[in-house]
Amino acid sequence: MSLAVCADVGSTWTKAAVVDLDGGVLVAAASAPTTVGTDVLRGLDAAVGLAGGADLPWYVCSSAGGGLRLAVVGYEPLVTAQAGRRVGLSAGANVVHVAAGRLGAAEVAALRAARPDVVLLVGGTDGGDAETLTHNATRLARARWRVPVVLAGNVDVRAGLHALLAAAGVPVSVADNVLPRIGVLAPGSARAAIREVFLRHVIGGKRLSRGGRFARLVRAATPDAVLTGVEVLADAVGGDLAVVDVGGATTDVYSVLTPDERDSGPGREVAGTLWRARTVEGDLGMRWSAPGVVRAAVEERLLGGDESDLLVSAAAARAADPGFLPAGDADRAVDRRIAGLAATVALRRHARGASTGERAGRDLRDVKLLVGSGGVLRHARVDDAVEVLAGVLADHAGGWALPRAARPVVDVDYVLAAGGLLAGEHPVAAAALLRRHLGTD
Repeated sequence: MSLAVCADVGSTWTKAAVVDLDGGVLVAAASAPTTVGTDVLRGLDAAVGLAGGADLPWYVCSSAGGGLRLAVVGYEPLVTAQAGRRVGLSAGANVVHVAAGRLGAAEVAALRAARPDVVLLVGGTDGGDAETLTHNATRLARARWRVPVVLAGNVDVRAGLHALLAAAGVPVSVADNVLPRIGVLAPGSARAAIREVFLRHVIGGKRLSRGGRFARLVRAATPDAVLTGVEVLADAVGGDLAVVDVGGATTDVYSVLTPDERDSGPGREVAGTLWRARTVEGDLGMRWSAPGVVRAAVEERLLGGDESDLLVSAAAARAADPGFLPAGDADRAVDRRIAGLAATVALRRHARGASTGERAGRDLRDVKLLVGSGGVLRHARVDDAVEVLAGVLADHAGGWALPRAARPVVDVDYVLAAGGLLAGEHPVAAAALLRRHLGTD
């Protein structure tokens, strides 16, 4: 039996899973509090030790310390800047700033104020406009910019701008154009470059651990690993699927759709369609962002009257004490209600295009599988967690086309991240693991 341990260092909990690589079988799992206040290796070592994986090969992802903060600088707000934003989200980043057009002193100041870990510098299709990209690269070089930059714009000027930035001391990496032609979104190369910068610069720079061991262990940002797992699962089950991950601070939605040849027609998206996408709702969460869930639910007409007043108070208490644990059935019921509202609003935004920037939204009608993730669902009774997802699938007033025949399932064993971590070196085991726990096996 060939075994490996997969671990996710989250902002609150560190989860570890031991996987049999021969059959894609989950052998053991454990979790421990993430020790951000001291050294994250303490919590990581504790979780791996509890799972019995200390002497095995380690595959680790991390979102501790706020994960990856990305800024996008592009040419037009609805074209390359939007394309860059979508690519950044797919790479597992929290997109904290988007700028479009020529950078001036005020725009550079706003970029600094956003405190990005990485800047994705894009602009112009291949053979198209080069002036804006050239201006912005020159501006960053003259500003003595020291945050890593991924240059993924017009190929005609890429080599020269790379040399310009490098000569000015800017840490710069090169990737293929994210929008080589109007309507064609090519995320792969930039996503890989952002991942590499995250591993090389960001993990160590957050000072989550003393020494270099943690930086050497981490292979991906957690959302990047999860999206890879979602992609593997979609390929394994052979159809469209969606994932809603309800966390303490954000609710993330992932969807994998079958490419539609009709997208190449006259009504296509000029910024391209990302068939494998992720969105992040920073105002929807179980603890830090619980008040945002209530506000959004009221705005979406999902709440009113006495229930709204009750949840306002409960959400405020949870935001004031992010470590809050439900003490009884009443608390757990409130948590499930908040989770259901967060998931519903997040899916609405994702499908309507409010989060992806797609004018026509995302067509989820053919989704076969809706996967729920996040501690509030994993720790609930299976029937209760599935009921939360069933409520999302019954959201007929949301202004989006519901999946016609989706099966709800909960990632109880937290295998999406593990499958994504294993996909590169052990694709057969990753697919088997995800099929067994979330698919049809």
